[in-house]
Order: sequence, then structure tokens, then C-alpha cells
Amino acid sequence: MLQHGFLRVAAATPRLRVADCQFNAERIVESMQHAESMGVRVLVFPELCLTGYTCGDLFHSTTLQQAALKALQIVVRASTSSFSGVALVGLPLFQDVSLFNCAAVLHRGKVLGVVPKSYLPNYKEYYEDRWFAPAAASTSKTPTVDNTPVPFGTNLLFAASDASGLVLGVELCEDVWTPTPPSCNQAMHGATVLLNLSASNDLIGKAQYRRQLIANQSGRCLAAYVYASSGPDESTTDVVFGGHCLIAENGVIVAESKRFQREHQLTVSDVDIDRLNAERQRTGSFSDAIAYSGTKKEFVTIPFLLGAKSGRLGFPRPGDASPPAKLLRTVEAHPFVPAGADSLRERCEEIFQIQVSGLAKRLEHAGKPRLAIGVSGGLDSTLALLVACRTLDALGWPRQQLQAFTMPGFGTTERTRNNAMTLMKLLGVTSRVTDIRALCLEEMKLLGHSPFGIDITGLDVDRFTEKLRSLPPDRRQDLVFENVQARMRTHLLMDSGFVIGTGDLSELALGWCTYNGDQMSMYNPNVSIPKTLVQFLVRWAAEHEFADETRQVLLDIVATVISPELLPTAANDKGIQDTQAVIGPYELHDFFLFHFLRYGATPEKLLYLAEQARFHREYSAAEVRKWLRVFLTRFFASQFKRSCLPDGPKVGSISLSPRGDWRMPSDAQATAWLAAVPE
Repeated sequence: MLQHGFLRVAAATPRLRVADCQFNAERIVESMQHAESMGVRVLVFPELCLTGYTCGDLFHSTTLQQAALKALQIVVRASTSSFSGVALVGLPLFQDVSLFNCAAVLHRGKVLGVVPKSYLPNYKEYYEDRWFAPAAASTSKTPTVDNTPVPFGTNLLFAASDASGLVLGVELCEDVWTPTPPSCNQAMHGATVLLNLSASNDLIGKAQYRRQLIANQSGRCLAAYVYASSGPDESTTDVVFGGHCLIAENGVIVAESKRFQREHQLTVSDVDIDRLNAERQRTGSFSDAIAYSGTKKEFVTIPFLLGAKSGRLGFPRPGDASPPAKLLRTVEAHPFVPAGADSLRERCEEIFQIQVSGLAKRLEHAGKPRLAIGVSGGLDSTLALLVACRTLDALGWPRQQLQAFTMPGFGTTERTRNNAMTLMKLLGVTSRVTDIRALCLEEMKLLGHSPFGIDITGLDVDRFTEKLRSLPPDRRQDLVFENVQARMRTHLLMDSGFVIGTGDLSELALGWCTYNGDQMSMYNPNVSIPKTLVQFLVRWAAEHEFADETRQVLLDIVATVISPELLPTAANDKGIQDTQAVIGPYELHDFFLFHFLRYGATPEKLLYLAEQARFHREYSAAEVRKWLRVFLTRFFASQFKRSCLPDGPKVGSISLSPRGDWRMPSDAQATAWLAAVPE
């Protein structure tokens, strides 16, 4: 079975002697032993690796053909003890009065099937038509290999009966370079891991094209793709082979070999079968492709037992001290944040352009309305303010058309208030300061509410504020007190013009927003941007788009404690309401959100991925489980806030809009998910 849906695959380029089949078989066995030691379950060797691809007219020699079959027997026997997974080797096979360029699929002492090459290159430096027949020329479906009938054809799929969703499809070299690769049809009929035995010579610029080709094919097929190519031990009479091996998953290269290495190479990675199957379920056009392709080829599925490997995966449960197995792939701790300085500017510019374009279209449609935005001195409102200013510039409208309100309440600190006022001034918008404390106090009196148990009858704002500052920390909890302020701010904004929303994706996921308060607006350019990315964008804007005082203000905003500033502070702004101390670290919640929504990861897998992302360096296993339970509980309980979400642009791969990516009943229960997370 697969552990958390991951399959360890490898592409091998062993040492080789042209036409020395026994030597080649022995080197293949050594590679299999190496792969076994690394826990590989599917191993792909190059095209014609038992003979060498560059044998030329020797392929017509019965001696070479028989030597290849004897070499195959050596590898088959070794697969009973040297390698417990599935291995694919290439050889010439004479059947039906023709010679075929084939891939033999081996598993634990047995040849599961043989797949012939469909498309034979016969142009430029290639002459395969001289020696081989294409797969379409075959007539026998079960030729004899080593006196045993073996399934033969391009319609073979190999399915693991003990690993749900793991199906192997096989093609050879040129097959993937054609307009309609066989792997497309294989994927449409269930293959999730596509395997290619190749002999692709190296020319200037060809490696980059090959890289793009394999990545694109894996993305087109929503599959993993393992590509193994011949190395520099092939004949160099006219061409040179670099041994380029590639592993791709859904459009991304996850592992790649160095080329032109003069020793055995094994390129290994883990591919996520669960993720691929989740993508296929969501992508309706993938299944539609079968109906519209015009080809409904009958495939034969050959079962095999993958078998379990030792090693426990995932965060340890209480009392379990054994370490988890390490993935041979990178799991980013901050999946929403672009990695690498080279892509920084391009990614951030694209995000801003999407936000600006969406807001600009809405403002044009609204007929050049008066604009209103609340600016708190925090991250979200800062990003929305920057986007609004860029939008006005793009439309050619004066920035003074935007009324930016900072509305200090009972929890507002001097730091955030000063940052908000300074930023509004520096950006040239119309700035207004509206103290909401008196309005909120009067509303609570009308409601007959006694905040924190304080009798507010006859109290003015100053006296009430004094009482709030003297409250002990354990009494500073009052949801009505917080909601009155949030809704008062929205009320004032709504009466002032077209309201630009500021809330982010993370707050929506966790329900950390007041219904019909900061949850509501006329248009929200931040709606699909998670908190970790908001932090990154504001920092990026400070470092690359602004200078001097504006830069300093933005960097100070990034460094400010994330807080709604709704609960009162003690004297000198001590005891600031810390969002992450209440609901948990945003970096963890954004990590959970990404894998839960994007790939449908189970709670157990979320814990495992968090361990692989090295969160254990910052948080204990118990803390990660605790915050995962908080995430799941709040996510399920807060759908009603997302069901009436204002318009806003989808920026990345995830959105919680009920009109877009996410449709969920507001009264769905989290019971099954919470049961999978031990407390």
C-alpha cells in the first residue's frame, strides 16, 4: 500500500557496454539493489538498456537477440531478491516475423507484460525503421518470453491491487514527442504514473526542450511522469547521449539528473498519487476527454501487489517516539509564498495586476463612485490601500477620490494609529480620522449590554476607557464588545461610498471576521490572498516599490503583531490582543488550508506533510495537532460567513468564493475529520 499516497519512483542510467548484454544485465541488477536500499517502488531504465541503443545493424543478429533474452532472465531472477518493486527494462524482441523495440515490465521474478514502441523515428540521425517494426505491426497478444506466454501490446496498464489509484502506463522515447502520445490515452483510462524508456541524444538546447516536454506531458495528463534516458556509455560514432533522467508531477519537474556523468546514476523522488487522483476528480474536462477523443481503445489491466515498505510516516502520536520516514521531495512550509529571488518581482507584479484589474473593472462599471476604505495600520488594510492607489492611477483618477478612514476604537494602539495616518498622508488619499468609541458605547447602552460585566450607565467614553484599562487579562473577553466595533466601522464606511474590502483568505477560512462587519464590502481585492502572502506582498512592496519614509512605515506594519485591536489594552498599550495566540499561527493554518483545499489532503496526511515541511523545528507535535483541530473546527463552523461573500478576484490556485472554487453546506459537521486527529 502507499503511505499517505506517496510512491517512490526512480529513473536509472547504469553503466553500459554496447552489445555486451551480460555486462549490462549485471549493471542493471546493481542499480536495482541500489534502488531497493532507497525504498524505490517503481524503477525505469533506458530504452534498449540490455543491448545498448546504438547497436545499429547488430540488432538483426540472432546472437544479439538471444543474448538480450538471456540478459532479461538474469534481471528477472534478480527481481525476486534484489528489487521488490516494479522495474522496466528495454530490449529488442522478435515476434510475429518482426523485431520490436520493447519495454519489459518486471515484478518479483515475473514478466508482467511487454510494451512495444509505437512511433519509430526515422529522420535526421535516427534510423529505427531500418531495424524495428512499429507496435501497430504486431499480431500476437501473448508471445512467449522464456517459454512463458506474456501479455504484449500498447494497450497494457499495470495496476497495484493493494494501492488505490496506482496504475502504470508505459511508452518509449519517440512516443512522447508525437502529437498524440500513447500516454495520453493511458492516462484517460486510469494510468496515474507514466513511464518512458528513452534514448535521447544531446544537442544544444535540447535538454531544456526535453524538460519542458516531460513537464507539460505530466501536466496535460494530470499524472506523474518518469523518464530515463541512455547515458554517455552509448556509442559516440555520430551522437552523444547525456543520460538525462527526469521525474515530473502534474506539470512540475520534481527531480532531474546531471547529464554526462560517467558513473551509474539513480534519480529518485516521491510522487503524490492521492494528489493526482484528487486533481482528476476536480477536473471534469479530464474525464470528458475520453468521450471527445474519438478513440476508445480497449485496455487490458494487469494487477500486481505493490507491497508495503518499512518506515512509519507522519507526526508521532502520543507515546510514539519513532521518527517519520523522510520524503525525497521538498514540502514548502509556506506554499502560498513564492520561493526564490528570481521569481519575486514577476509573481508580486502579477498578483497586484490581477487585484488592480479586478477592482478597476468594478469601479468603471459603478460609474466613478466615491470610494471608502478602512485603514487600521495592519497588514490587510495596507495591502488593499496600496491596490486601491494603483487602481486609481491606472484609471487616471485622482487619489483624493479615495476616502481612507482610520477609526480608532478601544483596542487601537498608538503604533497602528500613527502608521495608518502617516501612510494615508504619504499616499496622497483623502484621509479621515473617526473615533468610534463614543458611538460604540452608546450602541452598547441601547443594547443593554454590560461589557466585561461593567455597568456603563452614566459613563462617558473617557471614564469607560479607564475602567477597561484596569481590567485584569483574564476578564478581557467579550464577543459583543468586539462585534459592535467591527460593525460600527463597516456601517460608517458603507455610508461614505463604494467600500473596498480588506479581509484576507486566511481570516475567511477560520471565520476570524465579524459577520456583516469586516466580512462585508462592495468589492474585496484581498479575498483570495492568505495572510502569509499578504505579509510577503507588503514587505515586497516596501523593499521594491517605495523608499524613504513610506518604506519605513510599511516595514513597521509588517513587524507589527497581527491583531484586530478590538479588546482593550492595559496602560502604555500593554497586553495587545494577539490573533495568533488565540487561533494559532497563520503559517500553520495557511499550510493546512493549501493542502486541504488544493489537494484534498486527509488530516493524517496534513500532519505528515507538516512534519516534512520541518514545522517540528518551531512547534511540537502536540501543538501542530492542536492547531489542526482548531483549523478544522473553525473552518467547518464558519462556512455561513463565506456563503454570502462579496465579489473579489481569484488570485492564486485557491478561492473560498461560493461562486468559484468552494461550495459547502453551512451546517456540515467536522466530526469525521476531527476523529482522525488525536488530541
